[in-house]
Amino acid sequence: MARARLTWHRARTALRKSAVDYFRGDASDWLAFAGLLATVPAIACGTLMLPVWFSPAALVLPIVAGGLLLRPASLLALYAASAAALIVEALVLGPYTEGPARVTPGTVLVVAACGFFGLVIAQFRSRVGVPWRRGGTMLFDLRERIRVQSQLPALPRGWHREMALRPAGGQSFSGDFVVAARTHGGRTLEIVLTDVSGKGMEAGSRALLLSGAFGGLLGALPPHGFLPAANGYLLRQEWDEGFATSVHLVLDLQTGDYELLSAGHLPALQLSAGSGRWHEKSGEGPLLGVYDGAEFEPARGNLRRGDVLMLFTDGLVETADRDISEGIDRLTGEADRYVAAGWEGAAWHLIEKVAKDVNDDRALLIIRRSP
Repeated sequence: MARARLTWHRARTALRKSAVDYFRGDASDWLAFAGLLATVPAIACGTLMLPVWFSPAALVLPIVAGGLLLRPASLLALYAASAAALIVEALVLGPYTEGPARVTPGTVLVVAACGFFGLVIAQFRSRVGVPWRRGGTMLFDLRERIRVQSQLPALPRGWHREMALRPAGGQSFSGDFVVAARTHGGRTLEIVLTDVSGKGMEAGSRALLLSGAFGGLLGALPPHGFLPAANGYLLRQEWDEGFATSVHLVLDLQTGDYELLSAGHLPALQLSAGSGRWHEKSGEGPLLGVYDGAEFEPARGNLRRGDVLMLFTDGLVETADRDISEGIDRLTGEADRYVAAGWEGAAWHLIEKVAKDVNDDRALLIIRRSP
């Protein structure tokens, strides 16, 4: 019995070690290494026997491929074989060989430069623990997860909703994200729009983590308990740049009554169909992740038939040469064009008109009650 337990303990330890090694990028790469290593003498022989078709600079091909596929230790062995092949080519061909097969100092520099950058890439992959052949798939999955989590639920007849999100610099990841859900049997729509500190890829990883956490909290807590719980979650992360602004909309889809709870976020804008004017709506509360025990006071309102409510992030209305009030005036001025034309596709077009070339993440959410 004791021997069986010992055997099981050793097997479990070996399994755990192999799993950790694989996560760190230390899994076996012998197959790729063997294949690339075999190409080195093949290229050298081709250069010596068929100089018209082969060139010493062709050694950069296995070097570049090795930087993308191999671990640093295996890559150094490949580099040693490539250097040996280059030396053999230089000795056999000699300094007086004419044509592309001649080994020149420029050829050596090109091969060495490719080797250096390949080693940098291999070191990065080893530190991150993501194989190159799977890294692109992982990034795609992360981007799709953010997109799916930001989808708005379908609303009952008489309501229209749409959202547009534009990351900074045309990147795939954004520090702005939305989580939404229908709660209380579908009667209530809860939407949280969050702007994480930073922009683009810098804030994308934090936005992914927070969107998953906020999505789990939304609907699991009473509306007034969401922002305090989100604030506590950010504080526990202890990020160096760990603050965020957020606005939480709680909308009754039967009566149109809503509450707006804000954590340092910009005010929402409501268009009154009766007067045709825009009004700012904002709750009171500090930034998320600044201090514990923060309290958030809601602003209340009602969406009557024909009314529109817009939630947005600062990238849409604030630039280096324009303050927020001017940006809001421009946003509402452009939005007035859609009152008569209809609001279909308005979110995307408004970002195009107001903040197309802004180097910041931009998000715009529109909720409209049909006349």
